[in-house]
Amino acid sequence: MCRWLAYSGTPVLLGTILYKPAHSLIDQSLHSRLGVETTNGDGFGIGWYAQEDIATPAVFRDTGPAWNNRNLREIADHVRSPLFFAHIRASTGTAVQQTNCHPFRHGRWMWMHNGAVAGFHALRRDLALRVDPSLYADVEGTTDSEMMFFLALTFGLDEDPPGAVARMAGVVEAVGREHGVADPLQMTVAVTDGESVWAFRYSSRHESRTLFYSTRVDSLRRLHPDLEFLREVSDETRLVVSEPLGDLPGAWNEVPEGTYGIVRPGHDAIHEFAPAPV
Repeated sequence: MCRWLAYSGTPVLLGTILYKPAHSLIDQSLHSRLGVETTNGDGFGIGWYAQEDIATPAVFRDTGPAWNNRNLREIADHVRSPLFFAHIRASTGTAVQQTNCHPFRHGRWMWMHNGAVAGFHALRRDLALRVDPSLYADVEGTTDSEMMFFLALTFGLDEDPPGAVARMAGVVEAVGREHGVADPLQMTVAVTDGESVWAFRYSSRHESRTLFYSTRVDSLRRLHPDLEFLREVSDETRLVVSEPLGDLPGAWNEVPEGTYGIVRPGHDAIHEFAPAPV
């Protein structure tokens, strides 16, 4: 499947998070420990918000592997952002093409996904018909992940992100079961509007792909007072990742099954998550 990370906090160079950790996302593209596949080389993408303007995020995506992309290395050493997404892809059957690489963008929103809609080839038409016609022309690729994003946009992502994702999940499960798919949905999803990040862990079988969040920075400083990085970032800095970026004791916490978390200044929280009928 895939690996991803979401960063929110003190503006940092992308390379600080993408390359420097011992088990960075670049290392995971070759040596994933917790994913379905060890290698995630079917494309990658990064998306970020400029510090001065969050109206529209920038997105850079490519179909090659992340581990040897010189343009990614160049960007990562020169772009600084307070909020960015990064994703490495292992295709579940759709084409390896730029428009199928995450993160996906619409307006101020970004979305990325690890997992799959089971039987998506058979479900795709019925799911596409649920997308608001005014949005459908903006669907560029052929993945289940992008279809999930546009369903969430259709069901009110602008007004109620958790509710919109719950309604998206409800539709995917309902359509899947109409087609005889017992367990249609497997997902860890991150979505952001440039200010807050929402991260979801859910699957129809209740056996979701891994997802972790970082311990509060003030707590980590007490545990590891000699780490320079922890002295340079604010207490609001957070990471959400498919798998830990290293083995630092006390740094990582598993996101509970069937929950979603909110990361925003002054208000981090975890809530239960379940699909909702439409």
